[in-house]
Amino acid sequence: MNQPELGVIIVSWNVRDLLRTCLMSLLRETPANTPILVIDSASTDGTVAMLRNEFPMVDVTACADNIGYVRGNNLGLNRLGFAVPSVQAGSSTPPRFVWLLNPDTEVLPGAVTTLLDFMHTHPRCGLCGPKLINPDGSLQHGAFEFPGLRQLLLETQPFLWRFRGTRLDGRYPPALYDAGRPFPIGHPLGAAMLARAEAIAQVGPLDPGYEMYSEEVDWAMRMKQAGWERWCVPAAVVKHYGGASSSQANARAEQIKWRSRQRYYQKHYSPLKRRLALWLMPARFRNSNRTTDREE
Repeated sequence: MNQPELGVIIVSWNVRDLLRTCLMSLLRETPANTPILVIDSASTDGTVAMLRNEFPMVDVTACADNIGYVRGNNLGLNRLGFAVPSVQAGSSTPPRFVWLLNPDTEVLPGAVTTLLDFMHTHPRCGLCGPKLINPDGSLQHGAFEFPGLRQLLLETQPFLWRFRGTRLDGRYPPALYDAGRPFPIGHPLGAAMLARAEAIAQVGPLDPGYEMYSEEVDWAMRMKQAGWERWCVPAAVVKHYGGASSSQANARAEQIKWRSRQRYYQKHYSPLKRRLALWLMPARFRNSNRTTDREE
């Protein structure tokens, strides 16, 4: 069996119209034989019917429950042929590259080709992302340094809020994006991250201990630890509407965010740094997830 060049995984939940726009833009940019998988988490807005009526070429998995972003993407990886722990390994030949793409995105012309060309010329890049823009065309930060105590301080201490969104907050200068040249990063935003098959095979899929939030940071950190590079490729542009699914459950999403961060602190911070991080985070969310006290 010939190895596909690219596979795309989209996990959706009640974003039918945005998903339609995403797929239309994606299909214009990918070869006809590109496997595109949509994992739908029990949407109630007619998403599955829309997919089957308008996009028969798309592989649709209609889940009975909302399985979340991480489990959805890992299910997609399994269906593309990657062995995911606790799930029967897929039988197909995995593609050379896998794009985890949010349903609230729109792929601009040339983005797919540009990302793939970059990966072919940078064989040690395990994970890369495009330049993200807001619906009005303004820059949306889509690449970040790995989070440390400094970023947590800027987020939780009001007297430091004037520095949020700056280089001190782990953001890269807009001039780097404007220059259009690829630049190394800590991690891309999970909305549109392209991974190399060999890197996935080495570090494994997304950590199922996360439901959403911080899972892409963890994945990138594991790739870094395994010697894989991470890059932003700003000549590839994707429009990202942002938060379309998580905004439907704001209070729960905030709780999940801090629970995920605790897991990240547990896995990648030293004991002292972990204690400081937990002290800095909002008190109502401290130790909200006991599973972070052990590896799963």
